[in-house]
Amino acid sequence: MTSHRSDISGATTRIEPARLTGAKVAFGDRVLWSGLDLVVEPGEFIAVLGPNGVGKTTLLRVLLGQTPLTAGTAMVAGRPVRRGSTHIGYIPQQRSLETTAPIRGRDLVGMGIDGHKWGFGLFSRSRRRRIDEAIASVGATAFADAPLTMTSGGEQQRLRIAQALVTDPELLLCDEPLSSLDLRHQQEVTKLIDTARRTRNLGVLFVTHEINPVLPYVDRVVYVAGGKVRVGTPDEVLRSEVLTDLYGSPVEVFRHDDRITVLADDERPSHLHGPQIAEGEEMV
Repeated sequence: MTSHRSDISGATTRIEPARLTGAKVAFGDRVLWSGLDLVVEPGEFIAVLGPNGVGKTTLLRVLLGQTPLTAGTAMVAGRPVRRGSTHIGYIPQQRSLETTAPIRGRDLVGMGIDGHKWGFGLFSRSRRRRIDEAIASVGATAFADAPLTMTSGGEQQRLRIAQALVTDPELLLCDEPLSSLDLRHQQEVTKLIDTARRTRNLGVLFVTHEINPVLPYVDRVVYVAGGKVRVGTPDEVLRSEVLTDLYGSPVEVFRHDDRITVLADDERPSHLHGPQIAEGEEMV
């Protein structure tokens, strides 16, 4: 599988989005993962895979400055990680927004600049321009002024992508952004993220339970299981012998019509690549 970074043309030159060296996270005696060496290059799309509870979301939290490493170092845009870095854009899982506050789509996008300390009538011309550009870049102009409670799940996720892009980050962290979306909206959201990666030369870390919707865009994968990590291209990592070693039990990988299916030793599709298994929320 060839790298998609070579397809980027006319994109802004970027500094190194992220680097982890000898990274380890443990809670007491429980080691989530260790020995992670990873450099996220500008314009690179990396999928983060593995079963529930192994620390996929924790990897994102480390880069967000929310979870400290037990060992090793983590850098974002050439600097030690810290909370609230404008070098990072973050896209969470799609969830229904239940609020009685009169929040519009553009208010949600504006929180990408201000955090949650937002107000009405205090918009500078520059701030409004940045918000309008981010909204337009994801095709959300038509519903940006509608109350969030009146927008669909797919529309809300477009607005979350705009929120993540409004500060023009170097690194885009995506925490299962396809969860709870139907196939059409999964495809739309994935293409929007890939378009942002190409046009802005972003590094992307994309946590997912289902590799197939993003497989055409992925340069490398980070696979976490059994406290261990493997990093490489999909062809290098998504192999029977590699996953068997990670899981410590027999695993078979099948490829058919550009799709990947992983079967464990009980001959049931794993939750990672089998669309018939319900997608769960990361517990750690």
